[in-house]
Amino acid sequence: MNFIFQGIIDGLALIAHFDTEVYFIVWTSLKVSLIAVTGAAILGIPIGVLIALNNFVLKRTLIISLNTAMAFPTVVLGLIFYAFLSRKGPLGDYGLLFTPFGMEIGLFFLATPIVINLALSAVQALDSRLFTTCRTLGANAWQEFRMILREARFAITAAAALAFGRVISEVGIAMMLGGNIKGFTRTMTTAIALETSKGEFELGMALGMALLIVALFVNLALYALQKNS
Repeated sequence: MNFIFQGIIDGLALIAHFDTEVYFIVWTSLKVSLIAVTGAAILGIPIGVLIALNNFVLKRTLIISLNTAMAFPTVVLGLIFYAFLSRKGPLGDYGLLFTPFGMEIGLFFLATPIVINLALSAVQALDSRLFTTCRTLGANAWQEFRMILREARFAITAAAALAFGRVISEVGIAMMLGGNIKGFTRTMTTAIALETSKGEFELGMALGMALLIVALFVNLALYALQKNS
């Protein structure tokens, strides 16, 4: 138990003293995660709404495929994008492997099915009379879309927060596409795995607590948004 307590104390000391390495790793994690989730939200929310509002032949098949994508093993997803971004892959000439942008691509594809599915579920849970009222009042497609977003804003915001939590805690994609390069692509999760295996328990503990703090702030922001809306 002394080993654990000492690790917690040393980790807190690194955070309190604004250790440069710790804060750069935290910043890298936040940056790539926010960019990936923002892109996923911009693309995924409209797609989720469109799927929910329209009936078409392959709708059920598409929904099943999206549900399957949510459970897709992240290591396999990382392997697929590693093949695409490596020098022998079709995108190898762009030098995206082992870069922050390479990680953002993989994390974007991880987050997008989550956002689409939860946005779809949020719209399907709305009162069907909302859609009838919009059309009766002569609302165009954009006005109807804005009304749906307003009514489902809590669930859609929660979808983005869940996707962010999934992305920032990811290890496999970040490791395979980022390479865990110190001062460049090292994230909180990859650094925790590396430093703990090297016996640097205090740094791993500091990053673990930073990850928990980020998760806490995301949930507090979501709670505040729901309470004030």
